[in-house]
Amino acid sequence: MIEIVNKFEKAIYAVLMILLMVVLIASVGELVLFLWKTLVLVTPGIFVPGEMVTILGGFLLVLIGVELLDTIKAYFIENTIHVEIVILLAMIAMARKVILLDPSSLKGFESGFELMGIGVIVVGLGAGYYMIKKAGLLSFPAGQKPE
Repeated sequence: MIEIVNKFEKAIYAVLMILLMVVLIASVGELVLFLWKTLVLVTPGIFVPGEMVTILGGFLLVLIGVELLDTIKAYFIENTIHVEIVILLAMIAMARKVILLDPSSLKGFESGFELMGIGVIVVGLGAGYYMIKKAGLLSFPAGQKPE
């Protein structure tokens, strides 16, 4: 029974990898198209500040996808979870959130809590990454928790 579950799990990871590759190809194509329109057609050689934020967000989104693909690939091949890559993926996602944060949309009491939450997450991820590097823990077998 365990053998069937392991094969099923590998099949699911293979399907996820294929779907993620399709999403990455589409994302890169959309980013190239947006850059072409921005640099050549709309405002030749000039970036409007809003366009720059959109381009950086697109780059970081593709980077997140590539890192996620790397995580799935490593698990598929080695059957280990790379903790460092997962933490870096979360850090990139938070950097994307901060870069795409629109200051004009931050109004009222809730915006302060949102910013404090983002700050706590960033500090926590940084501390976690530091501890992983200091301990030398880069990966561990699936199903086992780090000590």
